[in-house]
Amino acid sequence: MFTGFTDETVDFMWGIRFNNERAWFEAHKEIYLTQFYQPMRELGDELYDFLREKRPDHGLIRKVTRIYRDARRLHGRGPYKESLWFSVEQPSEQWTAHPTFWFELMPEGWCYGMGYYMPKALTMAKLRARIDRDPAAMEALTRKLGRQQEFVLETQDYKKPRSQAPSQLLKPWYQMKSFSIIHQDKLTDELFSREIVDRLKRGYEFLLPYYDYFVTLDGDPDPREPGAE
Repeated sequence: MFTGFTDETVDFMWGIRFNNERAWFEAHKEIYLTQFYQPMRELGDELYDFLREKRPDHGLIRKVTRIYRDARRLHGRGPYKESLWFSVEQPSEQWTAHPTFWFELMPEGWCYGMGYYMPKALTMAKLRARIDRDPAAMEALTRKLGRQQEFVLETQDYKKPRSQAPSQLLKPWYQMKSFSIIHQDKLTDELFSREIVDRLKRGYEFLLPYYDYFVTLDGDPDPREPGAE
């Protein structure tokens, strides 16, 4: 059971940022395992159990990243990550194919939310086509998002909208090629106790209707095919 991160967790994250080399990591590996990786797994397990109970038919899985960077993608960086995260999602050969719940802990703070990292262009085309068929459903979700203060919508946008939005409220959904509904915070006290578990559960419960909306997009007709509308 997750009992909280510790000061050693934070010290390790800052330590690996400024000492990103094998000798330092090996000397502090036990701290990484016991104060960083293991608590992250325990937190991920609890939130996975919570979400699986809420959506038992979705075949959800839990993943916890490892600290080791892919040697093929170092790009001049050190061999270790300075943050860890867990995700809860449907299994897929391409992990970016489905909407994902996540939590990430970094030296400066933490974040959590739900969204797509790199959805297929077809997925976003299906989203726009679904909104065209029934704009009221997404308008309701967008208004609900605007009435709360925990999450914000972050997007990566095309230079030009892919098509005309049916209303000004829905315009952002027609410009984006990926998005996250995300909360970002500093290193708050709740991280060091079980309070963060309740915070994440409340947040994920709020996000479930959005997840339900997006997770079914793959089953929508291809808008490029005749008669798909």
